[in-house]
Amino acid sequence: MHDNKEEKEYVILVAVDENSISASRDEGNSYDVDASLNELAELAETAGAVVVGRMKQTLPHFNASTYIGSGKIEELEYMIYETGATGIITDDELSPAQMYNLAKLLDIKVMDRTMVILDIFASHARTAEGKLQVELAQLQYRLSRLTGKGISMSRLGGGIGTRGPGEKKLEQDRRVIRNRVAQLRRELNDVVAHRELTRKGRENGHDPIFAIVGYTNVGKSTLLNTLTGADILAEDKLFATLDTTTRAFTYSRKGLKQGNDAGSDERDDVESGSKQKVLLIDTVGFIRKLPHNLVDAFRSTLEEARFADYIIHMVDASSPDRLSEMKVVYDTLDMLKIENKKIITVFNKIDKIENPDDLLGLIDKRASKKLLISAKKKIGLEGLCQAFDDLLREERKLVEMVLAYNQMGLLAEIKKNGEVVEEEYLDSGVRVKAYVPKNLGL
Repeated sequence: MHDNKEEKEYVILVAVDENSISASRDEGNSYDVDASLNELAELAETAGAVVVGRMKQTLPHFNASTYIGSGKIEELEYMIYETGATGIITDDELSPAQMYNLAKLLDIKVMDRTMVILDIFASHARTAEGKLQVELAQLQYRLSRLTGKGISMSRLGGGIGTRGPGEKKLEQDRRVIRNRVAQLRRELNDVVAHRELTRKGRENGHDPIFAIVGYTNVGKSTLLNTLTGADILAEDKLFATLDTTTRAFTYSRKGLKQGNDAGSDERDDVESGSKQKVLLIDTVGFIRKLPHNLVDAFRSTLEEARFADYIIHMVDASSPDRLSEMKVVYDTLDMLKIENKKIITVFNKIDKIENPDDLLGLIDKRASKKLLISAKKKIGLEGLCQAFDDLLREERKLVEMVLAYNQMGLLAEIKKNGEVVEEEYLDSGVRVKAYVPKNLGL
């Protein structure tokens, strides 16, 4: 019998604050090394580690060979001895030389922020696409950090033309990884092609599409579950869900209607209030210093927001770092070239705010609309539906016509894709007054 239980990692967090010096010259710099370390602690705990210490150093720039200075390395050695730490995690991505030198000097396991995030993604990926994306990001990260041990690791060949050192073990490892990366890219291209077909099908359906974006652990999956009855994993931890999920949501304009559209009552009369169907897309959460390899691997997933009609930007209203978190989200959207989209900023978790005056500071100048809600407590969701309507009406035109009774198919199309304001049955047909999408051709 073998015990396969993983040993607990006891880690010290290490950060270099190279922004404090520049911040004195640039007061607009919003970087906070303590907030970044707090987030790194959450990442470490999500990955299963126990944080036993922290260290930070202010430098004009990272030490090229060891990340931190020689004096801090000696202090870190003492801290490792005192706490019994089994590893350190740096708040920035280390170069291969920095990682090698730190491990040699400290004689301890050295990890960086990117390694921890990749480990979390690997453990939380559920779908085939998610697993492919994570593996691709891991291999790309590993490829740049392969180191060999000289000619002693070479493979000798036999026969004419094969005598001599042959292929080094390092070169062989790189070749294997490159081949696997190429295979993963081909498989992901197939997945992307299927995603594009699905996306075109949604676009042809005329249903408005709202992409839910935001910092990790702000409640995106909770909102989708509350509105649509979806059964998506929603936990109070970073990157609880990685996979993009699309659900239909139908609501009545005379009151919030919860539940998945597939199980809803299809009766649609004006007396009970006209109904509106929208598609909600839950996307992977953003985070500070999101590794470039992950951005590249998850690009097709992240770009779901680009093809949406509107953006729902969720913000944790109770977070003391919400301003910097909002900046990270907008920086990521700008990097993905997601521009000129109307945005509903939803400040979530208002039930956690004890002082009502704190609600006055919840602003977002880039948003078309701002809402205060609690997805978990179901507070303010009617206002969210009203915000949907307000944005949709801006993209619609008001039409009034009389449809003959042999044109009931067109009436059904109007009800499906538009908003019926008045409906009157006459001898000659049905008089309809409605807001319809401009691309419906009426």
